[in-house]
Amino acid sequence: MNRLAPVRHQPPPDDTAGCEPAAAGLPDAQTLRAVIDWLAGGLLERDDHARVLLLALLSGEHVLLIGPPGTAKSALARRVHELVGGRWFERLVTRFTVPEELFGPLSLSALDEGRYERQTDDYLPTADVAFLDEVFKANSAILNALLGILNERVFDQGAKRVAVPLACLVAATNELPEDDGMRAFQDRFLFRCDVSPVADASFRALLTLPDAPDEPPTWRFGRQVTASIDQLIEGVLLSDSLIDGLVALRANLKESSVAVSDRRWVRAVRVLRVAALLDGRSQAGVEHLPILRWVLPATSAQVAAFDTWILQWLGVDRTLDPVWLNRATQAFAQQLELEQSAAELAFDDSGKLALARQLAGADSSAMGHSAPRLSAFSRARRYSAAHIGARVAQISAVIDRVDVWLEDADRHARDLAVGLSAVVWLPPTFAERAAGTFRVSAERVRAAREQLNMLREAFRSLPINEEIAGDGRDLIPDPVNIGSSA
Repeated sequence: MNRLAPVRHQPPPDDTAGCEPAAAGLPDAQTLRAVIDWLAGGLLERDDHARVLLLALLSGEHVLLIGPPGTAKSALARRVHELVGGRWFERLVTRFTVPEELFGPLSLSALDEGRYERQTDDYLPTADVAFLDEVFKANSAILNALLGILNERVFDQGAKRVAVPLACLVAATNELPEDDGMRAFQDRFLFRCDVSPVADASFRALLTLPDAPDEPPTWRFGRQVTASIDQLIEGVLLSDSLIDGLVALRANLKESSVAVSDRRWVRAVRVLRVAALLDGRSQAGVEHLPILRWVLPATSAQVAAFDTWILQWLGVDRTLDPVWLNRATQAFAQQLELEQSAAELAFDDSGKLALARQLAGADSSAMGHSAPRLSAFSRARRYSAAHIGARVAQISAVIDRVDVWLEDADRHARDLAVGLSAVVWLPPTFAERAAGTFRVSAERVRAAREQLNMLREAFRSLPINEEIAGDGRDLIPDPVNIGSSA
């Protein structure tokens, strides 16, 4: 995931939706940020996890938390339950866990009547929020029953299927399974988030962390919220820049051998629409693309590669790719070296090959101090003014493109920062990281411009052969092959 893939400028940040979220019965951005703060309150380095859980809840999706014990995974899940209310279900799954522990014991009265049903009250099929720890240790019978609950919110109760009220299931695991047979089940969790122990920089704060006050959330989740989202989400469009980003991202993931199912892509796009709707936007833009770091990568290494790619994608404009610019600069430098080292036969006025001692006079300037060692009958090649002019013009055209890009760079950086800062689901530091990546790209462009300018002057200094001007031998050379920037 290390290919640099630039994008168009972002859409204006004031592209607001036709109705504000609050007017549609949805929480506004200020409320959402307050809820995120409440979810992460008293927990160090858990802001991102709070965003993931809230967005998953509002999107009707489930979350897989990956990390060692003692990293507040269950605490975060319980706080989601406080937002939702209703029934809570929690289990630690082991390889000895039987279906009755999750779905309820068999109903003896139903068996007497010839029906195979379970007593599901106070078990997973009747829960509004659930937490399953070490979920991948479940046996195949449990996993098969979980698929229906996760995918369709239904549970097979005897010969019929019954709807389950589950708003969000939070699952946890210490590590991802290596068994290929678990991939289908793992794919049912759209959101996947690593939960690591606090960093060394936060360890002192962890030791002195006060008990978090047991305060109720300022906002509570209700079923009418999902009903409003389901009604309004179809009106949220995808910007052209976002579609460009998704296409490039898919190609990049394929290059990196990261498998993403079509189902996950479709659900991921729905999440982007939900995020934009709750941001008060009528259009999901490229600034929402970073949200997919919790949706598409499957491992920590893939998440790190995704972050690198997305920062490069956001930080560079499609009109000029610094990677291409560097290649173009190298091509010009190689061509200059070839033309500076090229030699030609030297003739005197009588048309005979001149000896080296005869070149020490008027022709010595044509050889130059840096000219390569030539034979007695050769000298540094001289070029027509048309040849030199063509080389200078081609480099000048590239420099002009660079100048336009640099003039527009500040505006692009401001739009980038404003657009990313307006997305509730991204940490404030992400906009700063994106701006930093853009500054690095801009410095690379400026450095390449300086080198191009030096190369242009070097081409202008090539020896000129005034004798061939206008006599049919001053043909314009083919342009240097610098590839395409698109």
